[in-house]
Amino acid sequence: MSEHSFATRAIHAGQTPDPRTGAIIPPIYQASTHVQDGIGGFRDGYEYNRAGNPTRTSLETQLAALEGGSAALSFASGLAAEDALLRGILKPGDHVVLGNDVYGGTYRLLTRVLAPWGIDTTVVALEDADAIRAALRPETRIVWLETPSNPLLKIVDIAATVEIAHAGGAIVVVDNTFASPALQQPLALGADLVVHSTTKYLGGHSDVLGGAVVFGDDRFYEQVKFQQFAVGAVSAPLDAWLTTRGIKTLAVRVRQHGENAQAIAEWAAERAEFETVFYPGLASHPGHEIAAQQMSGFGGMLSLALTAGPDAARAFAESTSLFQLAESLGGVESLIGYPPDMTHASVRGTALAVPENVVRLSVGIEDVRDLLADLEQGLERIAR
Repeated sequence: MSEHSFATRAIHAGQTPDPRTGAIIPPIYQASTHVQDGIGGFRDGYEYNRAGNPTRTSLETQLAALEGGSAALSFASGLAAEDALLRGILKPGDHVVLGNDVYGGTYRLLTRVLAPWGIDTTVVALEDADAIRAALRPETRIVWLETPSNPLLKIVDIAATVEIAHAGGAIVVVDNTFASPALQQPLALGADLVVHSTTKYLGGHSDVLGGAVVFGDDRFYEQVKFQQFAVGAVSAPLDAWLTTRGIKTLAVRVRQHGENAQAIAEWAAERAEFETVFYPGLASHPGHEIAAQQMSGFGGMLSLALTAGPDAARAFAESTSLFQLAESLGGVESLIGYPPDMTHASVRGTALAVPENVVRLSVGIEDVRDLLADLEQGLERIAR
């Protein structure tokens, strides 16, 4: 399967037709347990749904194929995946270097859940190689990055970060949720592990929650697999099946997301109402050249800083109709959010605090003319 192109792998990896009936779509194994052929006689290794399920196995095979990984594990949410990875790899006294623009839930997990367990976290601008080197310690175990980042769309040079981290004895974890493997494959650039909120672009239809860890090799698989089994935050069979179904159209969806987002970013860049457009597809973006090198497209996420300030940003977020006010991202429908009080409320007052004049757009795959008209009308409403 690895010799096939990305779009082909997205449709066929882990998706062998049912051998008994010939059903082109593998069935949903909606079962909590599996009959044994004598004590310990597991059929294909399955005993209990927390330990493994054929539908989840299909998704994990698909995820590994998409990222070019050796294996993958599927979880009930993105944060469940992150927690299992961190607990599986870290021990009390270890240190994590974290980018200064990441999902608020990741920061909360590290600094409020794992910190009392003895994990220390340093936040740095990962676009600055010297800042990474200065932050590394003998006990640094992980350098954790998002690129493009959430919500300010910062771009981190993955290969350069890997070189610095590995020289310092640390591994690199990349949250690839914003780009998706359709646009970026961090393992090929040297990263050790990739995490996803599969809720977003991979699922793609705002109808299922999930997360994943993809492994570049087998060094950490057993530790994280043990966390998955022992703690139990696994994806349910139907959730795994819905995610698999979404992945099959990932390539074509992401292409349209990106085309629409590029058009909207170019429109916004000409508007006086926006002092900054955060989108790596613009030549003016400070990370544009790196993004062009390590991504095959610039994605469907962008953020806008309102010139008139926080009140205007809040009003704008509440003034559109096709862009619906909601958290999350990556679905076929367009969403708008106000990160300081929504997705990133947990980082208020920290080094990761989002400027209060910023709104975030998850650009869907609707007709871009309708989306532009909706944003125009939103600006007109707040100008009245």
